[in-house]
Amino acid sequence: MTKLIVDATSKASTASSSSTDGPPEPETVCSLCNGIGYLRSGAPIDHPDFGRLIPCRCRLAKIAEQRAATLRSESDLDVLGRMTFDSFVPEGHGLSPDKRANLRWAFEEAVEFAQGPEGWLVLRGGYGCGKTHLAAAIANACIDRGDPVLFTTIPDLLDHLRAAFSPTSDVRYDARFENVRTVPLLILDDLGTESSTPWAQEKLFQIINYRYNARLPTVITTNHELEDIPLRLRSRIVDLGLSKIVSIAAPDYRRAGIDQDQSDLSSLTLHSEQQFETFDLRKGEISQDEYENLARVVQVAQEFARQPRDWLILAGTYGTGKTHIAAAIANQRMAEGHPALFVVVPDLLDHLRASFNPQTLVSFDKRFEQVRRTPLLVLDDLGTESATPWAREKLHQIFDYRYNARLPTVITTATPIEELDPRLATRMLDVSRCTLFAIVAPPYRGGAIQRRSGRRRR
Repeated sequence: MTKLIVDATSKASTASSSSTDGPPEPETVCSLCNGIGYLRSGAPIDHPDFGRLIPCRCRLAKIAEQRAATLRSESDLDVLGRMTFDSFVPEGHGLSPDKRANLRWAFEEAVEFAQGPEGWLVLRGGYGCGKTHLAAAIANACIDRGDPVLFTTIPDLLDHLRAAFSPTSDVRYDARFENVRTVPLLILDDLGTESSTPWAQEKLFQIINYRYNARLPTVITTNHELEDIPLRLRSRIVDLGLSKIVSIAAPDYRRAGIDQDQSDLSSLTLHSEQQFETFDLRKGEISQDEYENLARVVQVAQEFARQPRDWLILAGTYGTGKTHIAAAIANQRMAEGHPALFVVVPDLLDHLRASFNPQTLVSFDKRFEQVRRTPLLVLDDLGTESATPWAREKLHQIFDYRYNARLPTVITTATPIEELDPRLATRMLDVSRCTLFAIVAPPYRGGAIQRRSGRRRR
């Protein structure tokens, strides 16, 4: 190596002295290294670096340029160049005041981070809420200043690393992996969508762990709940001494103008007239005990709608007003700007089955997560669904998740609780988390005369 540099220096000097065109331009040949790109270390003889070759400052500049070009080529920013802070709409589209304030806060946090990247910024929220736009805007702002950034979705990153093992790869695996680990700003989009193979999980942990220990600026986006992220990663991501976690509550902006908070699973639009104000207590048509029972269930439902917590179960025969009261809860929450998913149980299972179709626009995983995690879920007509093992398993998974997470849930059923799947019934009968209210009034259907004759027959 030493001989190579000495020979190169000699050749460069000879070429310079014999040139008839005068001395080389300073821009093309460095005066320190004579264009070779390396200098011998001036460390003392007892120093480990004595005699070592070190890159000249001109070489370092080229290395930096090459590295920036590599990072740019491996980033997804060519197609995300339009995602800047100027093109982001912090007020969203038709959002409620609280969601508008939340999105504005997320925007301001991203702008502040971009001005001086330090620590970690974790952007969490549902599909289409603006996480990727804000993350790309951070990257584009830094690139405009000339700062090196690597922006990549995690599945793409892992694909790049795998590709580096190919004999035809332009970049060795070690070099590519080191670029990712040590880049001054790394933006990892869509944590949780990567392959769950042991190799993929190990590589991702090595990257995150290295940057965690080195306190290197990092942005992570995810649509998963933090508790669902593997513990090894989560323990680093949620370290509040390093990370700022920003949860975005805005719905999918791509559904602007079409009931943004309303999933296409929900049939609440069919029940828009079913409000608390339109519920008929039927005073004078039913017995005093039945009237008081109806009045009490409406009061309980109104209290639940004001501050949803745990589960409310409305039981009773068909036509007693269970669906009206459940829809009134959902309609009130929606009117106040809070998301609610209202779905008839058999329809829900049909939607889940349909998501296995290759032509569907929504994957099963996404559809299932919408149901499990929605802030308020109203399940109408439990017990009327197909009793296949698959249907029972999916309902159990939904019930179990929401029960353990204590997510607000309203369930209506005309089926006696003891006749339901025992795995569902045990959760519905837990009085520490569920309020079970039985409506004893007779059905609305058939009119007042039939109801009175029915009471005489009893």
